[in-house]
Amino acid sequence: MTQSDRAIASSVSSLLTLNAGSSSIKFALFDRPELTLRLTGELDRIGQQTRFSASAPNSGEQFTHEWPHGAAPVDHAGALAWLMQWIKTRLDGVEVSAIGHRVVHGGADFDQAVLVNDAVMAKLRLLEPLAPLHQPHNLAGIEAAQQAFGLLPQVACFDTAFHCHQPFVKDCFALPRALYDEGVRRYGFHGLSYEFIADHLKEAFPLHARGRVIVAHLGNGASMCGMLDGHSVASTMGFSALDGLPMGTRCGQLDPGVLLYLMQDRGLSANEISDLLYKESGLKGLSGISNDMRTLEASKELHAQQAIDYFVHRVKREIGAMAAALEGLDAIVLTGGIGEHSVGVRRQILQSMSWLGIELDEYANQAGQTIISTARSRVLCLRIPTNEEKMIARHTQALAT
Repeated sequence: MTQSDRAIASSVSSLLTLNAGSSSIKFALFDRPELTLRLTGELDRIGQQTRFSASAPNSGEQFTHEWPHGAAPVDHAGALAWLMQWIKTRLDGVEVSAIGHRVVHGGADFDQAVLVNDAVMAKLRLLEPLAPLHQPHNLAGIEAAQQAFGLLPQVACFDTAFHCHQPFVKDCFALPRALYDEGVRRYGFHGLSYEFIADHLKEAFPLHARGRVIVAHLGNGASMCGMLDGHSVASTMGFSALDGLPMGTRCGQLDPGVLLYLMQDRGLSANEISDLLYKESGLKGLSGISNDMRTLEASKELHAQQAIDYFVHRVKREIGAMAAALEGLDAIVLTGGIGEHSVGVRRQILQSMSWLGIELDEYANQAGQTIISTARSRVLCLRIPTNEEKMIARHTQALAT
């Protein structure tokens, strides 16, 4: 029996979490009730050269799978169907009692996680145009799990929920009021990540958690959130996941006049503009090389450095805006793939922010420590890994008792 075929024995009930993104599906298995992580893994590069990897933290076992040429899943539906079958057949004895899903957009109706039913699914499908890179895949994950596990409880956990109930002035655009009433408003995203960080701060840094905190979720998707007493009061993302910071392939903040020009003078269709803004912009578009910050940092090309410089510039600009929205600043947290792992980007962002009371500890930053500010810094600077899967598991356990 190969390592990939070994089963993980269990005699306890477990929760499965699914996080279906634009080109990957992350999953994790947590034992109830302590939510101990039993298994974590990912299917990535879906539609290109799909890869599968998983690991069992307690045993140290590693699982991989390679498909024969031409047999790998070519889309999310196929990848999810394969994953559900792998989980059911390989995890001998594991009793999956409920499944939690990351759903990017909950609109104005869903301000907390909910048990999925037909009515919920119908409402969530209406939100697909607001998050076209994610929402269809999120819902496909729910449907695949329903087919594989039958009547098991499915819980939808929303990236927008953490930002609900902000005051009108922080929730609206300066458009006719009727559009706001129809749902054209600021929603904010990455809420599961921000909620996890807020909970972690309450445990590890309770004094600062009650204060004014900026959390920067920097990764292939990037945004920032201003928190006061653990609650969201400002977000760089708005109506869609395009707004705010530049991302791997998404443009971030953009003058809407550019869109009018592209339509009226360049003759681009809505679909062409959507592909441009979601798939061909950001770090990828600016550099012409890659959407991966690691690739850009390793490159000697001028355009790669310019893409990094623009990313840093926008983050620093938004830190200033967030500090204004919070009317001060007590702590800043860097998280996400870039925030957690890029020493250079953290340095570029924080080393010239002394005007805001930030003093970077370069040794701590290089070492990847949790506290990366000096003892003299008026603002506490933290590097904290986020854990959206753990947050999904907590919501799922609370609802699927």
